[in-house]
Amino acid sequence: MTRWWNLVPLRLATVAVVSGLAWSCSPQGEGPKDSQKGRPAGLAAGYSGLGAYLAGRMAQGQGDTAAAADFLAAALARDPDNVDLLQRTFTLMIAEGRVDAAIPLALRLQDLDSDAAMPVLVAGLDDVRKGLMAKAESRFAALPQRGLNSLVAPLMTAWSLVGQGRYDQALTALEPLNNTKGFAGVKIYHTALIQELAGRIAEAEASYAQGLAGQLSIRGIEATGSLLQRQGRLDDAKALYQRYHQEHPDTLLFDGDKLARQGSNVAPLVPDAQSGMAEAMFDIATLMRQGNGQDAAIIFTQLALSLRSDFPLARAVLGDMLSAQDHFEVANQVYGGIAPSSPAHAYAQMRLAMNEEEMNLTEQALSRLNKLAADKPESLDPLVTKGDILRRKKRFSEAAQAYGEAVARAGKDLSTQHWPLLYSQGICLERTKQWAKAEAAFKKALELKPDQPDVLNYLGYTWVDAGTNLQEGRAMLEKAASLRPRDGAIIDSLGWALYRLGEYQDAVKVLERAVELKAEDPTINDHLGDAYWQVGRVTEAMFQWKRAMGLDPEPEQIEPLKEKIRSGQPPALPLAK
Repeated sequence: MTRWWNLVPLRLATVAVVSGLAWSCSPQGEGPKDSQKGRPAGLAAGYSGLGAYLAGRMAQGQGDTAAAADFLAAALARDPDNVDLLQRTFTLMIAEGRVDAAIPLALRLQDLDSDAAMPVLVAGLDDVRKGLMAKAESRFAALPQRGLNSLVAPLMTAWSLVGQGRYDQALTALEPLNNTKGFAGVKIYHTALIQELAGRIAEAEASYAQGLAGQLSIRGIEATGSLLQRQGRLDDAKALYQRYHQEHPDTLLFDGDKLARQGSNVAPLVPDAQSGMAEAMFDIATLMRQGNGQDAAIIFTQLALSLRSDFPLARAVLGDMLSAQDHFEVANQVYGGIAPSSPAHAYAQMRLAMNEEEMNLTEQALSRLNKLAADKPESLDPLVTKGDILRRKKRFSEAAQAYGEAVARAGKDLSTQHWPLLYSQGICLERTKQWAKAEAAFKKALELKPDQPDVLNYLGYTWVDAGTNLQEGRAMLEKAASLRPRDGAIIDSLGWALYRLGEYQDAVKVLERAVELKAEDPTINDHLGDAYWQVGRVTEAMFQWKRAMGLDPEPEQIEPLKEKIRSGQPPALPLAK
């Protein structure tokens, strides 16, 4: 599979040529390389500033922020007083996690516009990393108190005060968060973290409990549990972890057993002010992500990691966002930074495997999933993901085995949430001609999730197509169609059931609707052709069969279609009148 980023250098070169730009390249045809990503890292002698700018804008438009940052940095070197170019380069550097490179740009932008919040924030974070907490405090306190800054400024000011040992003032600095309803949970959580660092254990525990009275969060659970463990209250911590696992039984981002095994030696979740600021950046990123502000979420997550590189949950979230943008290789570098000791390590391994499959590294992905399945014998996810990969590759026998192992692991704990597992298993068993086992899997899926349209459709259609249980299959398909009336595949199944029952006129009407809903499906067009032939509309039948042939039918459909086109009639079928 060819990914778009493999084409970027060619596209950029093409733009340069057709625009008449003078690109004076190195003998190898490209500028200096970034040591990690192999992209142009700067402006080589003779490069056109305009060419670098246009190349950067095109790369940005293609979603390749790494190349965009490199090219725009090259253009900025030629035009250092261009404020728009300075801003663009600064933003891209942060999005790429190159915070050290962004800091001098932030200082220049701050001099140009003191109200520009992000440069002030980045400059303040640089002060924090240098241990200049008072200087950072003055920067954060000067942030304009509007929009997102009404969250950023109180949090960062509070933690810079913590870094100076001024805990009471830090708690007071959080008070403005009470003015915005959506910030209440963040305020409670950071209050608890600060109280714990101040040694006010009873107050911190009360604040944590207040935060956990609502929706459970992984960070809140980890912070509270680690505090309880250090107080020698391991049973209370275990009960808290169990509560989370009961509400999120399939999570791979949290492992309460792994935390509990550390006993009272577990480290505080946030051991210092700089880590608290990383926590604040991550919380802001989470809010941005929930509000569909993906680009902003990436920037704030990168800032969190610049303050605390050992932040597994932030790495997991950043990897997910990069994966969603099809940056699989870069995402895998991020996931790979999650240590095996972290509760999120299993999740990272799962996501690595999924991305490896997207990169056509199927065997590598399967090997990783096999190891994960062995390391996590209680987890179904590695086996289910393995089955999904194999099913997409049409390796149905292996997929059925993987799903079967997952079903066996679930044992008596199979519940409503597991119907997709049984449905997938049934499909693979049916494709490998193990119909008795497939039928049992479909029926079990319906037992767990009655009236599930996909299962009703698959089981009902298979019965009808095989000429068995026709009336029961028809009832299932009618139910599925009523539940999902605009699903072309389900409407086709119902039309085919009517055809098999000999109700050709009604079959034509239903199959015509199915073609309207899913016009490019070869099976539906084939079925409609058969129905047309049965009602004497032979010319239209021939048209539909030829159309089906041109829509990339499955291999097993090709010869029957060729025979229909050659002979002008469908093959004999066992019909039930």
